[in-house]
Amino acid sequence: MAELTELADDRALLGRTSTAERVSDILRSRIAEGFFPPGTRLSEDSIGGALGVSRNTLREAFRLLTHERLLVHELNRGVFVRVLTVEDVEDIYRTRALVECAVVRGLGRSPYAVDGLARAVSEGQRAAREGDWKGVSTANIHFHRELVALAGSARTDEVMRSVFAELRLAFHVVDDPQRLHEPYLARNHEILRTLQAGDGDGAERLLAGYLDDSLKGLVEVYARRVADGGQGTAD
Repeated sequence: MAELTELADDRALLGRTSTAERVSDILRSRIAEGFFPPGTRLSEDSIGGALGVSRNTLREAFRLLTHERLLVHELNRGVFVRVLTVEDVEDIYRTRALVECAVVRGLGRSPYAVDGLARAVSEGQRAAREGDWKGVSTANIHFHRELVALAGSARTDEVMRSVFAELRLAFHVVDDPQRLHEPYLARNHEILRTLQAGDGDGAERLLAGYLDDSLKGLVEVYARRVADGGQGTAD
């Protein structure tokens, strides 16, 4: 499988201090980047071989990611990437609104360190020009990750890292990723410009409306796809 070949490239990240936490970091990132869609069964032999880690280490990494709600263990069947419910999606957005809006609200005086946001906006625009809507989705997550990073809090970054990975699971069942993600290219850019202008209050208002509209749009298509039994991986 192509994703296992790419996963093997991550072996160098483990170095001599291979730990379950580092393995879970790699797998979390791969889930967030879309290599393992919801419902995918994760093979201990294949993944352990690709990363060069023991079965016990891999099982501990699976346990950590199960605790983060990214994986689920099914008795006598194995470990699978979790398929979210509509309620899960709604809860993710409640968390996003609480954290992301609080980050912007607490920025203080300008100027703000928005270089990371600018790079994510450019990344999304470039992917859109190439018709790469999976790339647009990834750039969008990068934008919000950079937004959270403005708080300068490792704890907040860690919490939201799992939230964004879980959000990506919802994106996987969307059958028209362009329709879902394209409107937010301009809205990300608008938030960036507002922060560059030093208007933190304006950026918070834009972000709150953005998250509300994004939730409504995602829940609509997600509920329809789940009802149809869809497990699309188009994004």
